[in-house]
Amino acid sequence: MKKIILVLGLLVAGMTYGQQEPQFTQFMYNTISVNPGYAGTRGTTSMFGLHRRQWIGLEGAPTTSQFSIHAPVSYRGHGMGLTIVNDEIGPATDTYLNASFAYKVRVGNNIWLNMAVMAGGGFLNVNYNKLDIYDKDDLLLTGQLSKFSPNFGAGLYLYSDKWYAGLSIPSILETHFYDDVQQSVAREQMHFYFMAGYVFDLSSELKFKPATIVKAVSGAPIAVDLTANFLIRERLTLGVAYRWDAAVSALAGFEVSPGLQIGYAYDHDTHSLGNYNSGSHEIFIRFDFMSARGRMVNPRFF
Repeated sequence: MKKIILVLGLLVAGMTYGQQEPQFTQFMYNTISVNPGYAGTRGTTSMFGLHRRQWIGLEGAPTTSQFSIHAPVSYRGHGMGLTIVNDEIGPATDTYLNASFAYKVRVGNNIWLNMAVMAGGGFLNVNYNKLDIYDKDDLLLTGQLSKFSPNFGAGLYLYSDKWYAGLSIPSILETHFYDDVQQSVAREQMHFYFMAGYVFDLSSELKFKPATIVKAVSGAPIAVDLTANFLIRERLTLGVAYRWDAAVSALAGFEVSPGLQIGYAYDHDTHSLGNYNSGSHEIFIRFDFMSARGRMVNPRFF
């Protein structure tokens, strides 16, 4: 029964109250997953992969994998991108596939605004056979539920070489899933994101990169992430993060070679759930294609 309560509790928290979109500690490298306006802003073709295991030791806890690729597609810098996210929680698996297009406009001296849209959809699969149930003859807890929901989103991304700010709604359509006898409902609601970051030059070999992301959704408290990273000699990144009323994190990243960066983050929960798990782990790898001269056309620090 404890297993059933845990899994159903996670599902209720994730679906009924609208907290179903995955969360990432290293959001500043993973912007395109929530804001299509990021597409093409790195000035070159950029590929990104991330894997997150949340609440280690807690059965049925979320596991998320993501891959994205984006690039400028015109001499004006308009961008296109593709994002795939696979999110597992208990017996439920959500797979999202989205394509993005960003229209780039110069709005000031070395300041650009990307106005973007994204379109795609999500595949929800719930395998009731994974549940450890007491009554094996309960037909409502057997078999699988599979649903597809199309969706679209929009975003604004304002940036320069030193700072950025963005607003986005990754999924505008609200979707309701019912089983065949309407005994349960999974509801996807609109999530609103605001993000911002700045790069301070503390010295010729040290940069300070604070960043924040704010998520708002009906039926859940506003989620706020604050991050402070230090970039040393443009190779090593060390930092800390705080998820408001939820977790503290340690972050590290390293540029293995020009264009190739890896990173790791560890989260420790500050609420009562932290007593029942050993934290969350997140790793990423990013590869930016270099120009013929072996460097990025327009280097970016975020």
